[in-house]
Amino acid sequence: MNKQFEVPREQALAQIQYVFEQQRQAYLAQPYPSFAQRIEDLKQLARLLTDHQDAIVQAISDDFGNRSPTETLFCEFFVVLDGIKDTIKKLRKWMKPQKRHTPFTLYPGASSRVIPQPLGVVGVIVPWNFPANLMFAPLTCIFAAGNRAMVKMSDRSSRLAHLLSSASGDYFPPEKLSIFADSHQIGPDFSALPFDHLLFTGSTQTGRAVMRNASANLTPVTLELGGKSPAVVAPDFPIDVAADRIIYWKLVNAGQICTNIDYLFLPEDKVESFVEQSRKLVARRYPDLQSSDYTSIIDDTSYKRLWQTVRDAEAKGARVINLAPGGEGDGKLRKFPPHLILNVSEDMLVMQREIFGPLLPIKTYRQASEVTDYINHHDRPLALYPFTRDKQLQAFYIEHVMSGGVSVNNALLHVAQHDMPFGGVGPSGMGHYHGYEGFVNFSKMRPVFYQGFFDGMKPLMPPYGPTTQKILNFMLRLVR
Repeated sequence: MNKQFEVPREQALAQIQYVFEQQRQAYLAQPYPSFAQRIEDLKQLARLLTDHQDAIVQAISDDFGNRSPTETLFCEFFVVLDGIKDTIKKLRKWMKPQKRHTPFTLYPGASSRVIPQPLGVVGVIVPWNFPANLMFAPLTCIFAAGNRAMVKMSDRSSRLAHLLSSASGDYFPPEKLSIFADSHQIGPDFSALPFDHLLFTGSTQTGRAVMRNASANLTPVTLELGGKSPAVVAPDFPIDVAADRIIYWKLVNAGQICTNIDYLFLPEDKVESFVEQSRKLVARRYPDLQSSDYTSIIDDTSYKRLWQTVRDAEAKGARVINLAPGGEGDGKLRKFPPHLILNVSEDMLVMQREIFGPLLPIKTYRQASEVTDYINHHDRPLALYPFTRDKQLQAFYIEHVMSGGVSVNNALLHVAQHDMPFGGVGPSGMGHYHGYEGFVNFSKMRPVFYQGFFDGMKPLMPPYGPTTQKILNFMLRLVR
């Protein structure tokens, strides 16, 4: 946390509690914002981003040490603004009550509806790796559903948090949206508030702690966690095309993406070709790691952890290939050179925990079943990336490996589709957002039964007698 933005811990906690009570009272006073109000909230969300575009890009870069402006504009601005535009287009349809079937035999003249209604006050805990995207994308769903939101940002995003917490008041009153910096590790206190829903994005370990805190209030949670997402290249897929796509995504944000490829399966006879293609790609795309195109590792601790992971693999017999033309990178700017790690084993750190950096371990295989067996003996991943043009093989991997999402013949792009839900499964998360599923996730899909003029239950009321039994027997015959 940047010291210049710190406030005393007691003051920070008191402010969070005060805002929570403010938002709760505002929700009770206006529990169902109109369509017009929700559209205006979404437009204001977009204005907050676009009006401060340059300042946000710079703040994120400063928090990282260096963050590629191009990657920020694409991965954070474009994806979010496109999602807001898509939501505005579809919101009226989403908000409509849904007619549901009501059996005429028992309930003549009655009707049933499912009405999407706002939950109330939603808490959002945002990570540092894509801080604008992972705040504004959930807020799009939260505001579309008619809720209010309190956002806690990472202590590693102090400059951005200060900027957005200051600027947001020009677009939203605090009882609608409040953004908090984290200068004193206030996450546990934040997640212990009795929110109507809580969204956390981060590590599996921290996700467990967040869920424990929320459980004290029976607060429902959406957890977007990490894990080790695999890719597999089939023998039929061109290795140059696979390398082109895999290396691109592996080095976006210097690999600091929860859905990134964490390890790669290659046919035994394709390894050297992949290595050679990777060398050429890195040399062409990043001839100088010191350029602004290549993003820094977020902090010294993470930078040292990555070197420790490389040295651990070397010490345990891995073949480590530094792909950077310049060699060792830059410790001052935390520019970590991309590496391939071959001949990996389970006792290596690189295969035991999420990497979150530009390291790509490679395993070899002969049969597709080897791949599925390995993945299924580990925690369910957040994503799966099969590269094959064989439709049957695509289906085999999709059917035999459970993951949060899948991109076939590419990586990560399923996350950018607004008409599909995003979320994990098991240790990689629970719940979804994006698009309609996000609207549903942050709504109470409330069932409402409307009694007709005639009450079909009356003949079944006590005292029970022969007529009651005859009616009940007739009803049972109808459903058998």
